[in-house]
Formats: sequence, C-alpha cells, structure tokens
Amino acid sequence: MPDVVVFGLGGTIAMTGDAGVAPALSAEQLVAAVPGLAATGIGVEVVDFRRKPGASLSFADLAALSDAVAARFADGADGVVVTQGTDTIEETAYLLDLHHAGPQPLVVTGAMRNPTLAGADGPANVLAAIATAASPAARDLGCLVVLADEVHAARRVRKTHSTSGSTFQSPNGGPLGVVVEGEPRLLNRLPGRTAVPVDPRLPKRVGLVTVTFGDDGALLAAADRLDGLVVAAFGVGHVPEDLVPPLADLAARIPVVLASRTGAGSTLRSTYGFPGSERDLLDRGLIGAGFLDPLKARVLLHALLAAGADRDAVAAAFAVAGSETGQGAWPWPG
Repeated sequence: MPDVVVFGLGGTIAMTGDAGVAPALSAEQLVAAVPGLAATGIGVEVVDFRRKPGASLSFADLAALSDAVAARFADGADGVVVTQGTDTIEETAYLLDLHHAGPQPLVVTGAMRNPTLAGADGPANVLAAIATAASPAARDLGCLVVLADEVHAARRVRKTHSTSGSTFQSPNGGPLGVVVEGEPRLLNRLPGRTAVPVDPRLPKRVGLVTVTFGDDGALLAAADRLDGLVVAAFGVGHVPEDLVPPLADLAARIPVVLASRTGAGSTLRSTYGFPGSERDLLDRGLIGAGFLDPLKARVLLHALLAAGADRDAVAAAFAVAGSETGQGAWPWPG
C-alpha cells in the first residue's frame, strides 16, 4: 500500500479554544481523529511542521516546507498532504506547485469549520486528501487542493466565500475531479506543468495594488521600495489614464504585471487602444498575467524573482503560466 506523509501547518482545521479558537491540535491529533483512515490501508506518517493560522504563514515557511516535501519524496514517499488554514490556501498551494517538479501527488487541504463546531469538515477533508495523495491517478498533476470532495488544480483554485464549505472553486476550467466513495476520480487534466527552482535569495518584496474607481495612483508611490509589482486592473486590463505615466515609469525599473481584478477570465493583449487600455500598458512595458488572477500572479512573480529571473525571463514565464495552454518557452527545463 502507498505511504503518505502529512505535514501539519495549523489553521482552522487544528484550532480549539473557548474564548476564540487558535491553532492547538498537533498534526498527529488531526490524523488520529479521521474516521475510516485505518480501513484504507494507506500508511501515514505525520510531521508537525508549524502551528500557525493561515494568515501568518510566510514565504520563508513555504520555502522550508518545499524543501521538506522534496526530501520526503526523495526518501520514497508516494504522496504528501499539507493541512493548513484556508485563508491563504489559494496562494500557498500555488507556490508549492511552482516548487514541485516531481510526479508524486502533493495535496493541500484545510477546513472551514473548526473542530469545536457541529459538522466540522476537517476529518472528511483530510481523508479525501490522503486518498488523493495515495492515488496513481493524481500523479503528474503538480499540487492539488482537495476540499468538500472536489479536486482542484493549485494554479486555478480560489477561495470565493468567507464561510461556505464549498468556498473553493476553479473559475477558469472547473475542478479536475471529485472524490467518490473514498476514491479520487480525475475527469480532466492540466495541459502542462510549470516549476521554478527554490532559491535561497528570499525574501523578495512584491506588491499588489488593486485599481479602483476614481483611483489617483497614490498607492503606487510605495512601489519604489519593491522588487516587483502586480496591478489588479479593471476588466481585461484597464486603468485610469492618470495611472499610465507612473506605471510606465515603474515598468522601466521593475517587472510590473497586469492582471484582472474580476476573478475569472484572461487579460487581453490587443483589443482596446485608449490610454490606460491593455494594449497601451503592454506597449509601455507591463507584462500580461493572462488567466492568472492577481494573487497567483504575485506568487509567481515572487518565485521568479527569488530564483534570479530577469525581466525577459519573467515575461516568458507569464506567457506560459497565464496562457492555460502549456505551450511556450518556460525559463527552466522541464
């Protein structure tokens, strides 16, 4: 039977308490509370890696976790599960995906209802995640997110509701599959994989600015202290005309990525031509995010800069990762 390693990072899934819950349960306690796990025959090893709320996880934590996961895969683990707070799963799972080039399943899960509440979803999510990590069907898919018996690709998934148990959705393409009677059933696959080396040159400082109605660009002044910037623009990649000069100036000095704040769909390249349109901004040196939402775009830009990518390499990487076709020249060999 396969062997799966479970890394616990904390989060709602591990929280208890009377006056406001906080991470308290160990990874061992989480796994021990999962009904039906022993009957699967899957060998499970548990690592109590962190005990933090999802909001407090850092790039340094995830770099250390990526190294630890790679070491377990090198030692022969068939799959890995990471349990953590759902606040940042859509970002941390994508970062893990970028740092995982191997074929073994890497699955992230969590819970929307903590263990003190009726109907806590943690045990069911852990069981489904372990089953997915142990399944040959989940190989070569990179990092997956499994909650509410749905299997999502890390680079697509988003948290779309603050409290709902079905909060995790993949607007661009839908889930990759479902877990039925304890068995993951993968219904579609990603067109390609994109991996970035884990590099010790962390940290890099990458900002995210969301453009709003009547925006005067005041927040862009802080970008002088950044290594890179993501702009969450209107619609297909539009900003107010007054923001064009400062964005063009920034793009001449640091990589500036143009994403859409809408939550689904791709930025465009050549449809609109007015000042502040996507065509105007790309001509001024901004880099289109394509289908990557602003949070994912920031994670990718951070990983690229930490690995030493220059602007040309950043642009090439976004052309591949944001296209959803798997085609193009990725800066690192597969």
